[in-house]
Amino acid sequence: MIKKCLFPAAGYGTRFLPATKAIPKEMLPILNKPLLQYGVEEAIEAGLNTMAVVTGRGKRAIEDHFDTSYELEQQVKGTSKERYLEEIRKIIANCTFSYTRQIEMKGLGHAILTGETLIGEEPFAVILADDLCNNEDVGVLAQMVKLYEKYKCSIVAVEEVPYKDTNKYGVVAIEEQPALKYGFQEDDNAFKVTDMVEKPSPQDAPSNLAIIGRYILTPDIFDILRDTKPGKGGEIQITDALLQQAKQGKVIAYKFQGKRFDCGSVDGFVAATNYFYDKNHS
Repeated sequence: MIKKCLFPAAGYGTRFLPATKAIPKEMLPILNKPLLQYGVEEAIEAGLNTMAVVTGRGKRAIEDHFDTSYELEQQVKGTSKERYLEEIRKIIANCTFSYTRQIEMKGLGHAILTGETLIGEEPFAVILADDLCNNEDVGVLAQMVKLYEKYKCSIVAVEEVPYKDTNKYGVVAIEEQPALKYGFQEDDNAFKVTDMVEKPSPQDAPSNLAIIGRYILTPDIFDILRDTKPGKGGEIQITDALLQQAKQGKVIAYKFQGKRFDCGSVDGFVAATNYFYDKNHS
């Protein structure tokens, strides 16, 4: 039912300056693969084949990566190095990529609204590439797609974080029990969202359940975003728009299975690199 995945990729990546002065942060590699490719592969595993990318100035490397490089192909053809292109060739052959630009950086909510022209009137997934997720059995987005097929409402992936870090995330309040009246099952790890706050201080946080960079959104989110006033930091926050859906009982918080690395930070980037190196050499 869900075929499209939106990748907001217009940010400046200031935490990785000066590396990101000329290189999109989404193209920073974990081992020999850029972050955005990990996200695309996760979407493919979940059954999605239409990738919509919201870019900005200086992001041409993203489009070039998901395109054929005839000179490179010719150079490695018939050599032992040709195998390094097998994964990206499969992605290019089996997916459709479309792009639009976010002219002003006005928050994640604005970035998602900018992608409306690529999505249309259908439910869709959102992946933030600098949140790198891994699960050995079923990927995080595939888990969420399966949940959407049950409940047909917006879903946010959440994980517990230290309270001292709540000011870095959107944070949710949930009904602690799945509650039979919503049809949730205990093993779904799905909870009705009752409140959402963008980057609250520890003393104001409604919980320590932080939203990470995986969403499934219903198309009415676009109309809500159009009417959403700038919030924290003067930006249009997706949490403010989702709160409107939550007030109607239409948002689920999902405690996903797997590991998540904040590759927008140097510490998380190094941790992900070490994890995938050990995984590939074990």
